[in-house]
Amino acid sequence: MSPTTIGVIGCGYWGPNLLRNFSENEEARLRWMCDVDAKRLVSLGRRYPSAQTTLDYRQLLADPQLEAVVIATPVSTHFGFAREALESGKHVLIEKPFTASVAEAEQLIELAERNRLTLMVDHTFIYTGAVRKIKEIVQSGELGDLLYFDSVRINLGLFQRDINVVWDLAPHDLAIMDFVIDRQPLSVTATGSCHVERGIENIAYVMLRFPDEFIAHFHFNWLSPVKIRRTLIAGSRRMIVYDDIEPTEKIRIYDKGVMVTRSEDAADKEAAYQTLVSYRTGDVWVPKLDSTEALHYVCGEFLSAIREKRSPLTDGHSGLRVVRILEAAQQSISQGGRPVELSGNERY
Repeated sequence: MSPTTIGVIGCGYWGPNLLRNFSENEEARLRWMCDVDAKRLVSLGRRYPSAQTTLDYRQLLADPQLEAVVIATPVSTHFGFAREALESGKHVLIEKPFTASVAEAEQLIELAERNRLTLMVDHTFIYTGAVRKIKEIVQSGELGDLLYFDSVRINLGLFQRDINVVWDLAPHDLAIMDFVIDRQPLSVTATGSCHVERGIENIAYVMLRFPDEFIAHFHFNWLSPVKIRRTLIAGSRRMIVYDDIEPTEKIRIYDKGVMVTRSEDAADKEAAYQTLVSYRTGDVWVPKLDSTEALHYVCGEFLSAIREKRSPLTDGHSGLRVVRILEAAQQSISQGGRPVELSGNERY
């Protein structure tokens, strides 16, 4: 089978990483590079001389030999580019966040399914060795009953002018949570503040409630003096600390927990039960992780899904679930932290 021809729209911040990975994949052939910066295209053209360059994405979409389009542009442009690409019969890989609204996400999913085309969202962290290992551990039942998911993603800058800190940083952690815990929240509560530019929150706290006692909390911040990328996933038997900044030991599994026993107190008629709490402390171990670049697997999954005519791991529905939470979080922030119920959160 001949390699899938690829065109990339948006060659700025993230685009070069996608260009490199597709050019290195034997199942792909880089055919087009599109950007609004002519100088950037000249530079990339020297690096990838076999690919054509254009300032006009319509030229790329009009090419009958182009099979798939990768969109690495600002989120406000995702829907328009993806819709035209799907209408042109191209498979689409799109950067996070998937779209700027739930309505846009649903339209793209319907269009892709109607035209029998692959639609995939680049939730890069899902393809890291660390997150795949966490998923494996959770699925095995090793942690016991899941209790909570707590995540901190903070740093100083990079300030965005078109989206706030939630839309910028939250897609990573929401996608990780969606992939790992395999359950959907009932409501979202969020609060945030705008310290630099009016109307664009640079710090936010988001909390998700679920049908059971499981709870998830997220802290996002562009105004932190330190960079932290840390997630805690607690179970009744064991707990995981995932530190993405840690160079070698990104995951630590703690054999720690709380044991609660209740026994009827026959001597005390007024106290029906006595609750005894004890703490268990065991070993800490660090699993070995696959260190392959996540984007290598992202590109490979996109190409395989096209070739095998199947849904990719992070398909449009995966992107929709994240966007639904983002939209609800924004609504909650706008309403002073009022809880917002989530509807239509079926698992696909």
